[in-house]
Amino acid sequence: MSDEHPPSRNSPQKSWVDKISHLLTGEPQDLDDLLEILREAREKRLLDTDALSMIEGVLQVSEMRVRDIMIPRIQMVVVPRDAELDTIFPLVLESAHSRFPVIEDDRSKVVGILLAKDLLAHALQNKHLKVEEIMRPVNFVPESKRLNVLLKEFRTNRDHMAIVIDEYGLAAGLVTIEDVLEQIVGEIEDEYDEQEDEGYISQRNENEFMVKALTPIEEFDDYFSTHLETDEYDTVGGFIVSQMEHMPKKGESLVVDNLRFEIIRADNRRLHLIKLKKTTNGGGQQV
Repeated sequence: MSDEHPPSRNSPQKSWVDKISHLLTGEPQDLDDLLEILREAREKRLLDTDALSMIEGVLQVSEMRVRDIMIPRIQMVVVPRDAELDTIFPLVLESAHSRFPVIEDDRSKVVGILLAKDLLAHALQNKHLKVEEIMRPVNFVPESKRLNVLLKEFRTNRDHMAIVIDEYGLAAGLVTIEDVLEQIVGEIEDEYDEQEDEGYISQRNENEFMVKALTPIEEFDDYFSTHLETDEYDTVGGFIVSQMEHMPKKGESLVVDNLRFEIIRADNRRLHLIKLKKTTNGGGQQV
């Protein structure tokens, strides 16, 4: 009987055998192999680009965590628990959100969720009610929770928003079911979409504009009399990513000279819509 031990799985011989086996069977051995097969299927027109993008999104969601997509605490639009309903109407109308974290003392202490529909229903009856009297319970999730698990919880509990808490139990940000779904299907239409039917650039008031990320940089320069065009990028979205040196998320901003770019719609793969505001003071870059 031979004293030789069978080759371990990590040995060169086993690795070579695995490779030969993979070539013969065509079965994916890991996630990278699976993605390669799917991309080959797209090239052979067995899958279209949108289908492949969604499949990649599903696989990505299983690897991502809440902290990767949450809206940071500083960017949350919140209402105080002791505020009377009539005092928060301007904030609710301006933000156009459907749900608002209710805070006590500061943003790190979220005690409930206010639904815009509840506000409207109760304000018609008694506008002097306080927010805490009509707020709903809040769902807390840790920063480390995987997105696929969170999505299942959202669906099971019929929740649409959760407050993300850090290791100390303080609010670190918020996440919505829409945020999770957008990682799979791309950006979901929101309150700004009506602007997109008006061309690449639409003016909201004297100093504020909505700009599609796909706006050709040459057209942007012509419109605003700027000189942003170079050979490095062709679109406004490309310009912003180049300046910020990462794929920005919704709510992030960039200031270049007297122009402030705020990301309104974006997913983990591309930018979609930017709000541009002309400022009176020039300056460098702000992220």
